[in-house]
Amino acid sequence: MKVSRFAWDGTDPRGLAQQLRALQPPLAQVSEAVAEIIAAVEAEGDAAVLRYESQFGAAPASLRVPDSEQAAYEDAVEPSLAAALRAAARNLVTASRIAGATPERGAEMNPELPPEAEQDACWSGRMNDVTMTGRDVPVRAAGAYAPGGLGAYPSTVVMCCVPARLAGVDRVAVASPPRADGLINPAVAAAARIAGAHDLYVTGGAQAIAALALGTESIEPVDVIVGPGNRYVTEAKRQLVGRVGIDGIAGPSELMVIADGSAQPRLVALDLCAQGEHGDDGLLVACAIGGGSEAEALLGEIEAQTTALAAKRDSVKDAPLVLLMAPSPQAAVELANALAPEHLELACEDADELSQDVLYAGCVFVGREGATAFGDYAAGSNHVLPTGGAGRFQGPLGPGTFRRSITRVRIGPQGARELAPVVATLAEAEGFPVHGESATARVEDEGRK
Repeated sequence: MKVSRFAWDGTDPRGLAQQLRALQPPLAQVSEAVAEIIAAVEAEGDAAVLRYESQFGAAPASLRVPDSEQAAYEDAVEPSLAAALRAAARNLVTASRIAGATPERGAEMNPELPPEAEQDACWSGRMNDVTMTGRDVPVRAAGAYAPGGLGAYPSTVVMCCVPARLAGVDRVAVASPPRADGLINPAVAAAARIAGAHDLYVTGGAQAIAALALGTESIEPVDVIVGPGNRYVTEAKRQLVGRVGIDGIAGPSELMVIADGSAQPRLVALDLCAQGEHGDDGLLVACAIGGGSEAEALLGEIEAQTTALAAKRDSVKDAPLVLLMAPSPQAAVELANALAPEHLELACEDADELSQDVLYAGCVFVGREGATAFGDYAAGSNHVLPTGGAGRFQGPLGPGTFRRSITRVRIGPQGARELAPVVATLAEAEGFPVHGESATARVEDEGRK
């Protein structure tokens, strides 16, 4: 465990947040290599995807997993794993209903396998003789990327596919790298089946993102790609923005814990180490409220417990840990808002009240029982969250990620008479006189009738 300590007097939380962010190593530059992969996939299709799969590991016999095999994977995994994936999917459906993110469908909604939404969310408004109607409609196809290779993340498949199905997406595709034998990981395949994915592809890395965005002989293109991945996956998503929608640019995992004397150091240490399992390039922050010996003792105990746990777990031995004190709960929240961490835990008294002041974070866990691990797997919140401070302008993955709004405008004669002079004036000021003529012609033509 790599421990850093910061002294802070509660002033300039943005400056401290920048210092904490600077502790994270920059992502390796792979833009040229990724651009080469994207160009090859666009030009050669399947052949390029299979060539890169052979270069990075074992190439699958077929990029698309047949429907018959997808069904078999669900039966092939341990029953307890399948049951856990179904429970996670049910909780995501329930949480989305509570949040009002999907049209209510009553008994027709099967939380075991969420079907497509049957109706679009609509809104309308009227201003004099101008009527506007809006519809939120789903994209036609969405792609979910599930990291694979050495590890498998079936929970990510659930987190990505269930919101897409709830949004009403017609076709949800999952792509995941092959194992050493060229086959897809059974747990990932089972999760795709349970979460309602329609297509399953055995490919990973930048070539998978390029294939999903551009399409090949075997892989149909999608409109939105979601899900985390390594730096090649992230860079491919960044380069393809505009040709396909994405959920965001994912970075290393982050957790900030705000704790006071009521916190249990062992639980805080467990939560920090749990997030440290995601890699040694993340950001783990323990912030003790108050100054003096009590806060110093709390930080010392958290450090001791975390170091002891890390010594027993190879998966977290190199994780970074930042220890600091905040002079008050309000100062700690100000720092959290400046940092906008992916995960924020409030392990302190009055946590519910304090949580109301948190404006910028991916997900906030309130109180003693609020371990981030619950949100990572089964609480019903989504674990695909904004990182790197993106919580300032972006929220968790949800059904809204897969929907877009269409506005319909109907202007009556009276509305045209009122608006035409306004349009003509603005258009003239901006050097677009034909815009103005286009509007005023409606009024003039009406007078000739």
